[in-house]
Amino acid sequence: MLKSMISAAALAAISLGAASAQTIAVTNGRVVTNSDAGIVENGSVLIRDGVIVAAGANIAIPAGIDTIDANGGWITPGIFHPHTQLGLIEVGLESTTSDVSAPGASFTAAIDVADGFNPSGGHIPDSRRRGITRFAVFPSTARGVIGGRGALANSSGRPDSLFDDRTFLYIDLSQSGAQTAGGSRNAAWAYLRAAFEDARFYPGRFMSHHEGDAINRFDAAALVSAVRGEIPIALQVERASDIRRALRFAQQHPSARFILVGAAESWMVADEIAAAGIPVIIDPLRNLPASFDVLAARLDAPARLHAAGVQTAYTTISADLYFNPRLITQHAGNAVANGASWEDAFRAITITPAEIHGVGDRYGALAEGYAGDVVVWDGDPLEVMSAPVAVIIDGENQSLVSRQSRLAERYAEQVPNGQYGYRH
Repeated sequence: MLKSMISAAALAAISLGAASAQTIAVTNGRVVTNSDAGIVENGSVLIRDGVIVAAGANIAIPAGIDTIDANGGWITPGIFHPHTQLGLIEVGLESTTSDVSAPGASFTAAIDVADGFNPSGGHIPDSRRRGITRFAVFPSTARGVIGGRGALANSSGRPDSLFDDRTFLYIDLSQSGAQTAGGSRNAAWAYLRAAFEDARFYPGRFMSHHEGDAINRFDAAALVSAVRGEIPIALQVERASDIRRALRFAQQHPSARFILVGAAESWMVADEIAAAGIPVIIDPLRNLPASFDVLAARLDAPARLHAAGVQTAYTTISADLYFNPRLITQHAGNAVANGASWEDAFRAITITPAEIHGVGDRYGALAEGYAGDVVVWDGDPLEVMSAPVAVIIDGENQSLVSRQSRLAERYAEQVPNGQYGYRH
């Protein structure tokens, strides 16, 4: 566990000037703590050994440590994107660069995105330079409605950046999931019920002469943890009727835990979702009837979910999940433009995703004991023209250079002979 409580003696030593190469401070900014301290004007954040030891006003900064002056800008927790395919796809139209699904495989629940995740994926640095420090990695479905198990990663690009694997199970019961199950929602739900029964009676059912009714022995072993509620099930559903069906299924399986993903029409059943205590991951920019599943999608859906008391995080389905997760702050700003409060929208891309994925005690806030994930912005992070000027992950200052930024500089550069840099 990254969270560790810093002793009073350690804090006293820091305040007396004990500094090390592993101590860093961010000062002189508007600190959004995501804690009871709220937003602190002219505040600072102090990080030691990768963990925040103090955040707020009037913090004693030890002499001789690395310091980043926010120059009156915004100091916030790192952005936590709850729903991406970063590190799994390089080029969407080139199948050899994609590990997001396995159309020819015989496995479903046993598929683990951690096995294919590439921490050096080319789209991760571009997400980092837009303030994303943590993200969830989702598989897609190919054969049946069960896509496999997802993971959590940071955007540092380090070999160990995937910090938690097998953290949730992805199941698609939307229109696309129905197609993989034989062509109808009826078949999709029948398959899921049978798969749950196979897992519930694992391993006994598999000791006889046959495999499970829906899944094999290996998949059943993987599904057990979700059926027992040890990890949540991220359930892709869109239309209101499917969400109601999912709520009934959750009620019939009280040991399992669910997250609704997509949920375009969730605003229509917001009170029911709130009563069930199930969180929602929704895209604030979906308002076009791209399919019959999302005919009632609307821009104020997040505001309505917040108002109903639904635990709500934001995603970027309408933009993309593998090269455009970086647009998540713009999507959150759009939620504010359509009725959500700034506080709710910002929490929906920071601490709420961390809570939904079970790590809200470590990430998403600027408070003592939280991981040293800090972003310094030149303006309001939910304004489309604002950008990070510094990104810190686990107390280490990160590069804001990506392949895309290098290409932009190259194409913009004019060399002395009047030609452009990209011609050389």
